[in-house]
Amino acid sequence: MNQTARHKFILERLKVEGGVKVVDLCKKLNVSSVTIRKDLKLLEDKKLIFRTHGGGTLSNPYTVDKHVNEKEKIQANEKSRIGKIAASLVQPNDCIIIASGTTVLSLAKILKPKGTLTVITAALNVAFELSTNPDIEVIMLGGVLRKNSTSVTGHYAEKILDDFSSSKLFLGVDGIDIEFGLSTTNVLEAQLNRKMIETAQKTIVLADSTKFGKRGFGKICGLEDIEQVITDNGISQHSKEKLISMGIEVTIV
Repeated sequence: MNQTARHKFILERLKVEGGVKVVDLCKKLNVSSVTIRKDLKLLEDKKLIFRTHGGGTLSNPYTVDKHVNEKEKIQANEKSRIGKIAASLVQPNDCIIIASGTTVLSLAKILKPKGTLTVITAALNVAFELSTNPDIEVIMLGGVLRKNSTSVTGHYAEKILDDFSSSKLFLGVDGIDIEFGLSTTNVLEAQLNRKMIETAQKTIVLADSTKFGKRGFGKICGLEDIEQVITDNGISQHSKEKLISMGIEVTIV
């Protein structure tokens, strides 16, 4: 297979799987890793792909920190549908954790519990949305305020969680990578999210499909630490199958 044919093959695999690995391409194309790395470099120079550690992807895998007001406008319809499905999972007299992010904020906006509901949250905007509902008791974590996300982080927030146990954590993320796991752009927020996962019996990730194949600076956890993902139908078949093969329930809106 000549160089042009290899490049075509690589781009086709990327369209199907979202990402490729050098070692896999070597086996499929029966060429050396040096040849594949040169191919990936040429494709990157043509701005057709982004090279990653050990492979390549079609889109920039690294996320940047954006203000919550800007993020709220991105994939707004998808986030609303995801929030509606998430709200249906809340049981009467439940105790849940809602982390920070615009997708979990969509859950807070639509949440109408049956019976009394207790919500633990680190996000000011989530607490504000829930504060007007007389059937929802809000426990607000304390700590250092992140202005971009209007949520708190730090030791105080993590320490408060030692006193609680919840049935579910609804977690928003900046990136979902099959190998790297879940991540966010802020390392302190990632640490708090890990503590939330320890506190909850079940972790449900709310993420629109644009988060797949992305990595933030702070790793939250591996995919083995979550039980369910709710996303939209923009998710690739490859990503869906990978999650299911790991025993993760995938709900697509």
